[in-house]
Amino acid sequence: MIEFNTERADNVVAVRIEGRLTDHDYKTTLIPTFEKLFAERGRLRVMIHFDEGFEGWDFEAAWDDTVFGLHHRADFEKIAIVGGPNWIDWCVKASVFLMKGEVRTFPADHLDAACAWLTA
Repeated sequence: MIEFNTERADNVVAVRIEGRLTDHDYKTTLIPTFEKLFAERGRLRVMIHFDEGFEGWDFEAAWDDTVFGLHHRADFEKIAIVGGPNWIDWCVKASVFLMKGEVRTFPADHLDAACAWLTA
């Protein structure tokens, strides 16, 4: 399940993800929604909250994520990644140099700290 919170009028967007991300999720939900938000709001500050039910990506979804991230690497002002398995932190650290904006990871129980950093 993917749930977007775009209620704020500024460039801050929250995404909550549970279950396994698929190619279908990227092509029908994530990519179209982000493309629309970039067009409406410009550079985004995004919180990605992986809840306890997050199961990772399938191969095609991981590829979609990589291609999309590289294509839009200058369109994210900040990305706060909250929760998820420990390997997500490692993946972020290994790829953060590809992003032009700031990227930080936060433990699942530090949602407030992630919000504060994202909006500062």
